[in-house]
Amino acid sequence: MLALFGLWQFAGSFSVMGTGGAVGRARWLWHAERVLRLPSEAALQRMILPHPLVVQVFDLYYDILHFPVLIACLIWLFVRHRERYGSLRVTLVAFTAISLLIQLIPVAPPRLLPGIGMVDTAAAYGQSVYATGFDADQLSAMPSVHVGWAILIAIAVIGASSSRWRWLVVAYPVLTTIAVAVTANHFWLDGIAAAAILGVVLAAQAAARRLCDARARIEPPASQPAEAMTSVGGG
Repeated sequence: MLALFGLWQFAGSFSVMGTGGAVGRARWLWHAERVLRLPSEAALQRMILPHPLVVQVFDLYYDILHFPVLIACLIWLFVRHRERYGSLRVTLVAFTAISLLIQLIPVAPPRLLPGIGMVDTAAAYGQSVYATGFDADQLSAMPSVHVGWAILIAIAVIGASSSRWRWLVVAYPVLTTIAVAVTANHFWLDGIAAAAILGVVLAAQAAARRLCDARARIEPPASQPAEAMTSVGGG
């Protein structure tokens, strides 16, 4: 997991296209959301800005919470539900790898898109984890890995736990989606894209399991041919 996180951080400094089109792609996302009649991130942020403490909590939530929660979820699965750990690990690596490939195409986050009325809240309160400037490290907004990981954690907990309280974990991806929007780090579509990628990965895993199960039912056990020959020879 530390290696995966390191790769994510390292890949953030690269792009396969120039940074010049990052703002244009972000503006296209903004206009696409208006066409789709999605709620305005700017309107949501304006509701939160008059409350500095809430804003700073969301900044910290975005900066530091997602990775420790993911680690805690993996440890919990490994210790308490080992049979589900391997599948989740594969899902996590596949989703993150696909997201990294897409993020090689620079897309500016809302905080770097002028004219839409959004504030870089982390910079305003001295909580920003990004270097000053307009570089590739800040232009990996699409898709939102934060949202994708949060959804995956919720799926893991709901699938593994038998507690009646397990459904409360749904609040985690919901709060994460709000946090990335309020802090102007992601558009709604960044989170929607992450959910779609995760859905494709999960569907591919389910299809692979069905294929393996079907082959297992068709193929005879390795010992069957020898047993059959013994039976024929004896007759």
